[in-house]
Amino acid sequence: MEKYIKNFLEYLEVNRGLAKATTDNYRFYLSRFREYTKGQGVVAPAKITKEIVHKYRLWLNRLVSGEDKNLKKNTQNYHLIALRGFLKYLVKTDIKSLEPEKVELAKQEQRQVDFLEGSDLERMLAAPLNIEAPEIIKKRDKAILELFFSSGLRVSELCKLKIENINLKKGEFTVRGKGAKLRVVFLSDEAKRAIEEYLKLRHEINPYLFVSHDKAASGRQNHVGLTPRSVQRLVQKYARLAGIAKQVTPHTLRHSYATDLLINGADIRSVQAMLGHSSITTTQVYTHITDQQLRDVHKAFHGRRRSHNL
Repeated sequence: MEKYIKNFLEYLEVNRGLAKATTDNYRFYLSRFREYTKGQGVVAPAKITKEIVHKYRLWLNRLVSGEDKNLKKNTQNYHLIALRGFLKYLVKTDIKSLEPEKVELAKQEQRQVDFLEGSDLERMLAAPLNIEAPEIIKKRDKAILELFFSSGLRVSELCKLKIENINLKKGEFTVRGKGAKLRVVFLSDEAKRAIEEYLKLRHEINPYLFVSHDKAASGRQNHVGLTPRSVQRLVQKYARLAGIAKQVTPHTLRHSYATDLLINGADIRSVQAMLGHSSITTTQVYTHITDQQLRDVHKAFHGRRRSHNL
């Protein structure tokens, strides 16, 4: 079993082009499956049965994490998705095992996504220009927030951007997202202006779009961009300065981007393409956005005849 899992992980890295972090997650989930099945005397793919998977799911459901809590349903599903992917790989390579479609995912509650809108969003986007800091940092941070809201980029995608990737004249550029898939993202006028103003202040030769401007960075030999963790801290800082009490992350701004599109009439298939989701199911977490539209319909059309009779 260990040999086949190793081959599968190499396949994910080389053939599927998955990021190291994603491959590491698969490694963790499948090593847990391997340890469980080894305890059940299952040491070869041919011995994986529906009954074994059922017992494994039961074991996952009862597993207690380091915080003395059971695994959440979505975490259990990550384990099962990894197992399904492994079984699909076995089918693809003609290794006899359980059919992947016989591994069912656990039912879970629909995920509620956090997003910003209205005055909260406006205050946060304006916050970088109101701090005490060197002008280049204020302009950089403003450009980062505007780009997040304009494009729906993931934090990892934003950190990998190089100046040569951005076409300010056209107001659009191509980004390589999860699974090495390419998609086009678009710049709002505000994002274009913010990036232009930031780049006017840049004089170093670092090719990355967003870089550190502290003294330590100026002495480094290697050209690197901001790290995802640095950008996360940056986003949290401006959320606090804007007086937003809830937790705000780069992904909150991605959710805000999708929410803004849907509220203003975009269809969900277009939003799927712009977010880079491979499945419409992933994009459907935003269906709660239609609540506002449904409320407007209800207010406009419900009880109209009754009100005339009062």
